[in-house]
Amino acid sequence: MQLIRKEDREVLEEKFEKELENDVRIVLITKKEDCEYCETARQLVEEISLISEKLKPEFYDLEKDKELISKWRIDKVPATLLFGEKEYWVRFFGLPSGYEFTTFIEDIIDVSRRTSRLSPKTKDVLKKIDKPIHIQVFVTPSCPYCPRMVRLAHQFAIENTMITGDMIESLEFQDLARHYNVLSVPKTVVNDEIFFEGAVPEPIFLQQVLKALKP
Repeated sequence: MQLIRKEDREVLEEKFEKELENDVRIVLITKKEDCEYCETARQLVEEISLISEKLKPEFYDLEKDKELISKWRIDKVPATLLFGEKEYWVRFFGLPSGYEFTTFIEDIIDVSRRTSRLSPKTKDVLKKIDKPIHIQVFVTPSCPYCPRMVRLAHQFAIENTMITGDMIESLEFQDLARHYNVLSVPKTVVNDEIFFEGAVPEPIFLQQVLKALKP
């Protein structure tokens, strides 16, 4: 059974034809056992990659490819990474389904263009960050407000490779969601120090991220 409907595929074909500029590596990391959504994630990446020649799928196993995967700091699967000219830290843990499917598509386009859609002011601030920032955004597929936060996290990661932006599907990683006391989504965690819930505008998101750099 196809995950992407024919009519949706036709829309994506047109969108990718118009908006993709450079190749994008779609890297999927899975494992054979104890991973309920790994096969579905693989099918999704395969179907997406067939829509445009500029999309280059790569498949790795968490156990068999440990040496390669260790540099990407992957500790849970399925994990999907989007690479362009750089190995951006744009990461999806869990299926980018429901409302997050649109996030996945828009991220692919940004990575292909090698730039985000953030304001020039935000880009200037992000370029000056020289310390690691780890942004985790907890979501569910049915949350209409979550994509805004994931998109911001991923665009921040595109602008500065010191920044890691993770989408984490709360229902797939319930232990992690409990660890961070995720009672509602979206919930954003920055460097395990800054926590905030709900969707916020770009300037507020930036302020929250910068707090993690303060002593």
